[in-house]
Amino acid sequence: MAYRTLRSWLRRLAQTDRLAVAEPGVDLDFELSAIAKRQDGEKAVLFPAPKRGQANAPNVPVVSGLVSDRGWIAESLGIAPSEVLAKFRDAVENPLPWREVADAPVHQNVIRDPDLLRDLPIPLHNEHDNGPYISAGLIIARNPRTGVQNVSINRLQISGPDRMGILMLPRHLHNFYAAAEAEGDALEVAIAIGVDPATLLSSQAIVPIDFDELEVAGALHGEPLRVTKCVTNNVRVPADAEIVIEGRLLPNVREMEGPFAEFPQYYGPAGRREVIQVDAITTRKNPIFHTIVSAAMEHLLLGAIPREATIVALLQRSFPGVLDVHLSRGGICRYHLAVKIKKTNEGEPKNIIAGAFSTHADIKQVIVVDEDVDVHDTVSVEWAVATRFQAGKDLVIIQGALGSRLDPSTDDGISDKMGMDATMPVKREGLDYVVVHVPGEDDPKMDSRIAGAATANDAMLQEEN
Repeated sequence: MAYRTLRSWLRRLAQTDRLAVAEPGVDLDFELSAIAKRQDGEKAVLFPAPKRGQANAPNVPVVSGLVSDRGWIAESLGIAPSEVLAKFRDAVENPLPWREVADAPVHQNVIRDPDLLRDLPIPLHNEHDNGPYISAGLIIARNPRTGVQNVSINRLQISGPDRMGILMLPRHLHNFYAAAEAEGDALEVAIAIGVDPATLLSSQAIVPIDFDELEVAGALHGEPLRVTKCVTNNVRVPADAEIVIEGRLLPNVREMEGPFAEFPQYYGPAGRREVIQVDAITTRKNPIFHTIVSAAMEHLLLGAIPREATIVALLQRSFPGVLDVHLSRGGICRYHLAVKIKKTNEGEPKNIIAGAFSTHADIKQVIVVDEDVDVHDTVSVEWAVATRFQAGKDLVIIQGALGSRLDPSTDDGISDKMGMDATMPVKREGLDYVVVHVPGEDDPKMDSRIAGAATANDAMLQEEN
């Protein structure tokens, strides 16, 4: 079974020596993020009593790096690593409606006169960030026309005691806001901070509008997610979250937001953007604040796995020979895609390349490989390119396509894209493409033939007179 709360998952990390504890007094400005990033992919870090310079800070611990390894994500869901994409895909296809409760841990403490930096330990992450940012908050809003909720993670700049700037891409949350603004209305929102890994992951599901991602979280848990109604608006939030910020996206208000470091390891630019007015903060007793360090593995994997699950599902509808996909770390888990196939026809890999580009605009490079190549191993993929690819006949280039605006090499998001067919010919003769193999190299019993370690005093190593 999946872990149901942030704290139950933190206990699991602690039991398995994957949760480091920082000394008290770590500075919220840069120092906290520096320590967390140095532990990236090795251990999550709990900061029990962070401070902001010489100023007083709220007595609220901070944690970062909860899901900074693919194996950890699988473990948090109670499954094997090889099952993650299928599990996530099944949860999207078979969501479980949430269950509303009146008595919620996240309402144990209610702050009706909020001051964000007084009440919460919000870090200043990166050198050129325009102030402290909430980076791990699940932003939940209701469609003003249908009432169906949407969940996403957006960067939130603290711009006043009860005011936040937000970057919204042209997706579902922005559509909800545009509909409310057209009527001159504010859009009620809530920001849930400190949720379990499955709920965190579900927020990144690529689903149609009017599809509540909290129902994906329920399917990942194996039972409906417990939610509760906010105290100042009608949004439903995870009842077991550590912290919820309640507010309104104001109509016809724009203020400067950014720059802020983003997943490509560059800064997203500043601009005049929408504003959230904060009405209340609710928390558990002794809450824990979760922050995500930009471009660290936690950030990258939360985006990668839902994308991979969607990409493989879309490709398999047209190409049943597609076996697996992987968004590589070197491609910042967004831009470079490897696709493993069981090839049956020449030309098929190029069709798959074209199909892969249609699954998500961010994809910039696609490499198609055979079933004997491990798409999760970049060395294996590079070997396939080195020995099964010829640029003159196996390269596909698409110019002037829509890409990621966060890629600084694009022209305001207009990108050239490249595909490589690194597969063997269907018809092969003799030893062409037969991979070298030593009989017995895969037999673990061969290890017992090692007698021990050599020493410098061994007679065979001495100089002869």
